[in-house]
Amino acid sequence: MSSARERLLGEVIGYFARHGVSDHSLRGLAAAVGTSHRMLIYHFGTREGLLAEVVRVVEGHQRDTFAALTATEDADPRTAARRFWSLVVGPALRYGPLFFELSAHAMQGQPHATPLRTSLVEPWLEPLTDLLTRAGQDRDTAATHARLGLAVARGLLHDLLLTGDREAADAAMDAWIDLVLTPAPRSPAR
Repeated sequence: MSSARERLLGEVIGYFARHGVSDHSLRGLAAAVGTSHRMLIYHFGTREGLLAEVVRVVEGHQRDTFAALTATEDADPRTAARRFWSLVVGPALRYGPLFFELSAHAMQGQPHATPLRTSLVEPWLEPLTDLLTRAGQDRDTAATHARLGLAVARGLLHDLLLTGDREAADAAMDAWIDLVLTPAPRSPAR
């Protein structure tokens, strides 16, 4: 059974998924999810602390989705990457502005976002490296491409949030996937 904190966080995330993330006060958000602002303060400290927790959980769900798509050794890396992109764009349209805002807070060392400094990049690198290694890259190249791929994906999500041009973002991601995950041609045997 989940804790009261986890249930409350789930309610908040569900509310944001249905209504978007905007400038909700703790009182307004508490009323919307059927609790009191005191309970939100008790469990999350501040509005910003609650929002940082929302980002952490949504990121965790995205990593779980990626893990499920790439769980089998025979999963085609290009297909998995394209499927993951298609699945991540929807939540990014809802939570992306919050993600980028709180990422900036983490960069600035604001206390409510400090945990994000270690949870937004590192946990992605090993699974991405594994996928790229399975696609035929040596481990060092795969590790470099994992970090680069994470940056490309986040950059394209940023682009999409600013421009609203889903077609262009999808085309750029397809090009990136083809660039990085297309096996190099083998030289003919001599």
